[in-house]
Amino acid sequence: MAKATGDDPRPGAFARFTQEHARVFFFSLGKLVNAPGSTLFTAIVIGIALALPASLSLMVSNFQRLTYSWQGSLQMSLFLKDEVDEARGQSLARELAKRDGVKATQYLSREQSASEFREYSGFGEALDILDHNPLPAVIVVVPLPGRSADDTKALGETLGQLPEVELAQMDQHWLERLESILQILERLGLLVAALLGAAVLVIVGNTLRLDIEARRDEIICMKLLGAPDSFIRRPFLYGGCWLGLLGGWVALLLLALGLAVLDPPALDLAALYGSDFRIDGPSTAVVAAIVAGGVLLGWIGAWWTVSRHLGAIEPV
Repeated sequence: MAKATGDDPRPGAFARFTQEHARVFFFSLGKLVNAPGSTLFTAIVIGIALALPASLSLMVSNFQRLTYSWQGSLQMSLFLKDEVDEARGQSLARELAKRDGVKATQYLSREQSASEFREYSGFGEALDILDHNPLPAVIVVVPLPGRSADDTKALGETLGQLPEVELAQMDQHWLERLESILQILERLGLLVAALLGAAVLVIVGNTLRLDIEARRDEIICMKLLGAPDSFIRRPFLYGGCWLGLLGGWVALLLLALGLAVLDPPALDLAALYGSDFRIDGPSTAVVAAIVAGGVLLGWIGAWWTVSRHLGAIEPV
């Protein structure tokens, strides 16, 4: 009869894997804590590299939100032909108000156009010396907010072809130029992010390269004992992740400081123009992306550096 045996006290493969990674996880953190000066300097440099493209992206997103709100105040003016009488002009304004893509319309008679000209242009005296009122009747059309610039432009071109309309004028050209500038800044942000991401790889790689050289004898001993490269590489990979994580936190801190400095004057400027606009901070997704991006860049930089240098360290 076979003798019953108790449970095997040795941990299973998964438990050993978990224990080893937990040990290296805290060991790599301890190495950074024991060198606070270099760790802090590297984290600050990485944080600046991550914060610059993040702040540019945040600026573009806030301006895009601002231009979206401005689109709700866009108007187009339809200057009517002289032969269109007031009754037909008012009727046309009511018809246009029912069109798709139109939020509201307002009919201004020739007399009302002259009155607005006197009030806002500063050249009202010029009208008084003329024998007749040269200003035409106008229908002011307010497009629905949220429409793209191309849709609004197409609406203006369609309304400008109406037989009663002499000229259709839109006030969105400055907004189109601003949107073009924002598109350039958005692409510039991607380019800056790529360049500074490469800089983070170099920063992490250089930091770990110095650590590898300082532990050269230890690495040679481990290779003599038969340790695989994956075992030797592991603490450096965790070290790179820690540096990237710390750099991500520094980047978030820099963004928060920047928002704290810029938000009060931005609120004051918006109040002068009767707007409730305020600078939005990074969303939860953006915060997670900054931190995750720092960790990923740290891991890639560590893998690239350690893989290059481990092959050059061999026992004699």
